Amino acid sequence: MTRTSEAPCSPSVISDLFNREFEITESTVLVGGGEEPFFAPGQPSRIVFRADYVRSALHEVSHWCVAGAHRRRLPDYGYWYSPEGRSSEAQRAFFALEARPQAIEAIFCGALGIRFAPSIDNVGADLCDAELEVFSRRICQWRDQFFSGGLPSRAERFRKALLACEWDRSNSDVATTA
Repeated sequence: MTRTSEAPCSPSVISDLFNREFEITESTVLVGGGEEPFFAPGQPSRIVFRADYVRSALHEVSHWCVAGAHRRRLPDYGYWYSPEGRSSEAQRAFFALEARPQAIEAIFCGALGIRFAPSIDNVGADLCDAELEVFSRRICQWRDQFFSGGLPSRAERFRKALLACEWDRSNSDVATTA
């Protein structure tokens, strides 16, 4: 199958695939349609992604894949969220925490054959090109490290599930190949 630059499936298909892979074994489900992304621990835990966007789904799954057992017991993994308009210091802290999960997101995008672009999550920020370049390099460094040393186990399971699927663009159904 040839992958294209457009998402080969709908966000609901990504959710179905994730849920088949992790709902029983990890007691975690992926749910779209949120006004804002959020992780809610529980039985099952819920990874909520923004609206109906494939990239948001992959991004939120990436955060779940790097969160340890303790963090997965806390709402939104116990991290702070600063809305639009963060200070340059808060933006640097964001970049420091985001490079690793965004590297995993880039790998998931690659598995689907869709374009990855770093998310700065602060559209109105006054960032210079050098700051964005440093962040992009950190993402690439993490991605390269994952390629050479292996992904976290949940990320590898999801990557393999993405790769093992044939996407039917006509009706957004997914079938796992043998």
